[in-house]
Amino acid sequence: MAPAASRLRVESELGSLPKRALAQYLLLLKLYPVLTKAVSSGILSALGNLLAQTIEKKRKEDSQNLEVSGLLRYLVYGLFVTGPLSHYLYLFMEYSVPPEVPWASVKRLLLDRLFFAPTFLLLFFFIMNLLEGKNVSVFVAKMRSGFWPALQMNWKMWTPLQFININYVPLQFRVLFANMAALFWYAYLASLGK
Repeated sequence: MAPAASRLRVESELGSLPKRALAQYLLLLKLYPVLTKAVSSGILSALGNLLAQTIEKKRKEDSQNLEVSGLLRYLVYGLFVTGPLSHYLYLFMEYSVPPEVPWASVKRLLLDRLFFAPTFLLLFFFIMNLLEGKNVSVFVAKMRSGFWPALQMNWKMWTPLQFININYVPLQFRVLFANMAALFWYAYLASLGK
């Protein structure tokens, strides 16, 4: 009888682990909103690059080790750019286009898609170029060949996701929501760089 009771206790503790993790995340989000979003963004960005590298290795049937520098670049980008900047952009959007404004959901989406998306993408290419130690001519060439296809793919993938995110996801979770979707987006962007 004791082993069954012990097994039940372990199972109930395992079930409460996600609840405790969520409670801890919410506490950190309340105490340190920008830092919490920056760290989670950095981790999820690095995971997106890991996903891209894993897919690339399987596609090429390559046995090379993972490129740690790629993981670190995405970690730095998420930690210092995506997390903090997204925090402030979502705040700006929330207060500059409040929900009670007529057509708020459409105005927010247009602001995000026509201004924020191209700016973020340009920033992504620029910062990755810097972190890779490449010169301006490489950046210009990458912009010429990759920016427009990446922006078109961004509009296709992110438009429905951002409509949901900026209109239905609570403000404090918008960066996390976008970062979860970005796992696959960063995998796509990393594949452009190869």
